[in-house]
Parts: sequence; structure tokens; C-alpha cells
Amino acid sequence: MVKSIGIIGLSEGNGHPFSYSSIINGYSPEGLAASGWQGIYEYVRRRHPSEFGLHGWSVTHAWTQDPESTEKLRAASRIPNGVSEYKEFLGKVDAVIIARDDYEAHFTMAMPFLKAGLPVFIDKPLSLDLDELRAFKPYLENGQLMSCSGMRYARELDEPRADLAAYGQLKLIRGAIVLSWEKYGIHLLEAALAITPAHPVSVRMSPAEHASAAVLLDDGVLLQVDAMGECARTFHLEIFGTQRTGAFDIFDNFSMFRRMLWEFVQMIGTKKPPIPPERTLEIMRVLIAGRIARKENREVFLSELAL
Repeated sequence: MVKSIGIIGLSEGNGHPFSYSSIINGYSPEGLAASGWQGIYEYVRRRHPSEFGLHGWSVTHAWTQDPESTEKLRAASRIPNGVSEYKEFLGKVDAVIIARDDYEAHFTMAMPFLKAGLPVFIDKPLSLDLDELRAFKPYLENGQLMSCSGMRYARELDEPRADLAAYGQLKLIRGAIVLSWEKYGIHLLEAALAITPAHPVSVRMSPAEHASAAVLLDDGVLLQVDAMGECARTFHLEIFGTQRTGAFDIFDNFSMFRRMLWEFVQMIGTKKPPIPPERTLEIMRVLIAGRIARKENREVFLSELAL
């Protein structure tokens, strides 16, 4: 029996509803080409048919705040049902994906489904509000809620994730990415903190026009994240150790998204968090600490942001 997912979109500049739904359902070449998301169409159409589909799950219902966009999403990803209000998913679907990165809306949208017992995936970042994070915490812990950047699962980083010891003693991890600290810095935080088991201790922002964060880890390693604002496409991570260095340009969105969605449906089956809940929450606290550090021009310790 096919299990049903309801997908919620859109937020400005974020085509994830089209990516995720196409990976799960397959896609209409004509519909996706006409969706306005040319980049997604280009990388999706290059994939083999065997790479689509997800363990008997299907996106059956869609909602966006704009009916025309909802219809484009349905046409692109072969979604049979659109609804006029996202709470209409209740009683109609088995799980919900909130494929929007406007984190200010996540809590309001997610809680009706979490309280009803539905599994929920929330696009990055989960929330930058400590009270909301406290409310989300039990759902992360009981395997009902998952939230992350797909870059945590980037195939380009398979080698250091599998064999970090080959780098010797780590000295520095640094990366650069486009756009804002809040919405895009998390990509590199997730990528780096999926490689190393170390925990963030504090955040200091450098005096630069863009957001340049120095995150001190509890093993003494510095994690440097530069969210460059408007610039050429950049998703880059470097690792420096005593035995090896590595530089990685991350570009395969399809693979990282597919892996992430696979982890979500595994969570639904096992009711076990695919990411340690404390890891998800500390990454959110790093984002919050970075905002405070930039505003107040000081080093901000995660211990100041207790959950």
C-alpha cells in the first residue's frame, strides 16, 4: 500500500518542493520545464529512472500560498491533489514535508501535524527562536521530527565522513557559501558537523561585509564559515589535518536530497532520529549565536543559549 505525503511550499528563492516531490514521485518533463525552476529541471532530467521513487511513498497532496504555484508544483511532480489550506492535510496524509526555508513560519505550520502524531520533515533551518526549539525538542527526540540541510548527506563528502582519521589531527575546517548566514550558513555547518564528532563551543564574527563566522569546537579545531551574500555559485568545504588536506566543491543536489528523504522515511519506520537531536539543536544555536555575535560584536558561547 502506497503511503502518502503532503508537501508544503513555497518560500522565495527556494525550489525544494519541486526537487523533493520529483525525487519521490518522478516528474513530468513538460511540467517541470514549465515550472520556472530551470536549474532543477536540468539536474533532474539527467538522472536515471532507477533513481526516482522512495520505498512505497508518494507525494499525494500539495499546498502553497499561491494557487498558480500549487498547480505548477502538481504538474511538475505528478501530485494528484491540491488543497486550499495546508491543515486540510490532516486525515489525508501519513507524513508532511515543509519544504520552505522561511524559518519564521515553521513552528506555526508544523505544530498542528506534530500534535496530531504525523511525522514531519522541516526544511533548514528549523527555527532561530529558543522557545520554538524547546517545543520542537521532544518531537526530535521521539523520532517524529527531522530537520537538516541536505548537505549533511553530500556524496562529495563521503570520503572524509568515512575516514576522517586519515586526515590525522584536524587543524581547521573552513568553507564558503552563497547568500545569508541564517539560511545558507547552515549548509556548511551541517556538512562539517556530519564529518567531525566535535561540538561547537562559541561563535565570533569577523568584521567583514559578509557574514564570516569563526566557530570554536570543543576539540580546539576552528570551523570557519563564510556566507558570502550575492556572489558566484559557491558550495565549498576544506579540511586541514596533520596527515592530509581536502577541498570539496559540492554540487550534486539530487543525491543529497534523495539521501535525506530516504533518511526521513527510515525514521518514520523505525521511530529513531536519523540525526542526534542534540546535534540538530546545537546547529540552530550556532546560527543564533552568530546573529548575536554580529550584532553585539563579541564572542557568544552556546552555553548562553540553553535549551
